[in-house]
Amino acid sequence: MKLKRFDDMNCSLAQTLDVIGERWTLLILRDAFFGARRFSEFQRSLGVAKNILSTRLNRLVDEGILQRSAGADGGHPEYRLTEKGLALQPVLLAMTHWGDRYRPHPGGKRLEFVERSSGKPIRPMTVLNHAGKPLKPMDVKAVAGPALDDDWHAQWLSKPRGN
Repeated sequence: MKLKRFDDMNCSLAQTLDVIGERWTLLILRDAFFGARRFSEFQRSLGVAKNILSTRLNRLVDEGILQRSAGADGGHPEYRLTEKGLALQPVLLAMTHWGDRYRPHPGGKRLEFVERSSGKPIRPMTVLNHAGKPLKPMDVKAVAGPALDDDWHAQWLSKPRGN
């Protein structure tokens, strides 16, 4: 089944999903953060069909999220996260923290993320205000920005919500 593309939607979330919203892509990114560099490492970890992996890696390179370079041995190419790819770390951490909370393993956490220098666990990802205070979902609202040219969404954003 061919997935719908969102590149024509004037929505930052839709634009992000268009690039990284496919499940294999997110797992490729996870493995890249864990240090996978070669096609064979991604394939062995994920068990994904080679044609799907190749397509996803090429898309991540085309989008500037991964950089493909000659391998250290001059042979097989290696894939490394770019600055744009590294900026996705909070997204993956937030999804992992959500999974720990709402899809837990009976044996406990699958992974613990710690600060390299101290070895202490990081806090779960949260939304903070400008002063660093955690905010609850109802403390945050979206307002139309200058690029929102969609009357339906602009009207929707202006309606009060009671959740």
